[in-house]
Amino acid sequence: MANKKRYYPLRSSTDPKKVKLVEITEEQYQAIYPEIWATIKREQRHGRCRCPANYLWTCNGYCSDCSYHTGGNEESIDELTDTELSDEKPLMDELMACDQMLKLLVARFRELEPEADLIIELLEEGFSDRKIAETLGRKQRTFADHMKKIRTELHKLNR
Repeated sequence: MANKKRYYPLRSSTDPKKVKLVEITEEQYQAIYPEIWATIKREQRHGRCRCPANYLWTCNGYCSDCSYHTGGNEESIDELTDTELSDEKPLMDELMACDQMLKLLVARFRELEPEADLIIELLEEGFSDRKIAETLGRKQRTFADHMKKIRTELHKLNR
């Protein structure tokens, strides 16, 4: 079986859309391409790489001169310093407050409804109130009225 030819995309310094493929060895390919693939994935995850799949062969991992790179923040969240992340503190505080409120609501729901955990599980699975009532062996109208009272009570806590 003959060795597969490998190429490296060399972009023109004057026209970033112009790419010349330079033949490289298998060893060079194995050394270079994992880094290029990691760069592509990282930039895609951060929404900065908009390269169509049929043009990924033109990627050499240098985003600064790529016409498909959207620019924006060149740093990933992993590369930010503590001072840069401190700007995110109000958002983090808000998330923690929401988490505390959710815990409070679930605890109160458990106080009001003995089968709260099962009801939450069934709701997460997409069950309707009618199907949940049937699963719990309750009349649908009684269950709906009970859930309405609980939702009203929990809504008061959330204000």
